[in-house]
Amino acid sequence: MTSSLRLYNEANPSILVVDDMPSNLELLEAIFQKAGFSVYKATDALSGLNIFANNPVDLAVLDVMMPGMNGFELCKTLKDLSKQQYCPVILLTALNDSESRIQGLEAGADDLISKPFNTSELITKIRSLLKLKELHEERDHSENIIMTLVVAMEARDPYTTGHSTRVGNLSREFSSFLGFSEKEQAIVRKAGILHDIGKMGISQSILCKPSTLTIDESKLIKKHTIVGEEICRPLMSMRSILPGIRFHHERWDGSGFPDRLAGEEVPMIARMLSILDSFDAMVSARPYRPKKTVHAALQLMASEKNDGQWDPELSTAFLTMMQTKAAEGYQHV
Repeated sequence: MTSSLRLYNEANPSILVVDDMPSNLELLEAIFQKAGFSVYKATDALSGLNIFANNPVDLAVLDVMMPGMNGFELCKTLKDLSKQQYCPVILLTALNDSESRIQGLEAGADDLISKPFNTSELITKIRSLLKLKELHEERDHSENIIMTLVVAMEARDPYTTGHSTRVGNLSREFSSFLGFSEKEQAIVRKAGILHDIGKMGISQSILCKPSTLTIDESKLIKKHTIVGEEICRPLMSMRSILPGIRFHHERWDGSGFPDRLAGEEVPMIARMLSILDSFDAMVSARPYRPKKTVHAALQLMASEKNDGQWDPELSTAFLTMMQTKAAEGYQHV
């Protein structure tokens, strides 16, 4: 539906133009082709949607005043169809009132340009948005590589397969229970999925060792929080989850690692992950012990919630959420 990752100097970006006036379509086609873009044309919204669904459209330029589905409605539909992929949309409009501009922004438009438009301004806006699209795709590509590494890391060890995904899903549920916004829930979920990414550099023989770890082996495993932070730090889109990765083994009483933070010095996202990571570990089998039932794990956490490992208030909230889920038949998978 949208173009694959590529550098824009290696291929001509493609622009979908939708306008019910053929003369306007011809003018825009000539302008865009002269600027080095490929052009798809449609005289109505349904034709535009068909083109978008079957061709690698990089950006859309839509007239607002069209019969049937107008430009605002088409813009919203294109944004919904593109989902996680970023497809910039520019609205061309003769409407200059603030209400129309607000309507365009609410529909998801990346820019609104008034008619008659300045050709140089329009081309500059398009090039800027295409560069932004390129950066989005590079980020998404890098994130996908890191997510794939998590799956590959867990596949080495049958005892931890699915652990990161489960912690990620619990993170989203817990943050929703606490009243976080959808954007915040997505951030916490990503942190949950990637919290153990630093373990990819640790030998499987150590991770799966059934007997007590040596002092050196224990020190090596503890480094996974710092290594994980270093892996994710280069990506701007990962900056918000770095505290969760680095500090999820800190303790409320200050005896954790790697920086021995205590109480509210530990970032909220890390305090949450500490609880969720512990719970999933308890209800999962390990080489050195069998798994606990959900009920037994919750009982143990309730008895230990004030012993210094977890934030007491957060752990109480987590237990409340999980007791409700357990009553509804929650099963650890």
